[in-house]
Amino acid sequence: MANTAQAEKRARQAKKRHQHNASQRSMLRTYIKKVIKAIRTGDKDIASQTYKEAVPVIDRMANKGLIHKNKAARHKSRLNTHIKNMVIVENKA
Repeated sequence: MANTAQAEKRARQAKKRHQHNASQRSMLRTYIKKVIKAIRTGDKDIASQTYKEAVPVIDRMANKGLIHKNKAARHKSRLNTHIKNMVIVENKA
């Protein structure tokens, strides 16, 4: 328990920062999941589009220090590799 006014304020700030970071982390995970879902559907165009939407979010979280820059690079690399390895399916309607 905080004993001084400064410690009380720091506790409030830490709580607020924790909530904000949790929200940002959740958003990051959601964007990554959207790309994974698009990859699993097998549509390369949609997967590429969702990947392009996710990359700036991943980079922003790395720049803010929410995740390490190497973790961001690893996510982008692995997602991009999956997309590149997808086979383009042509519709024969």
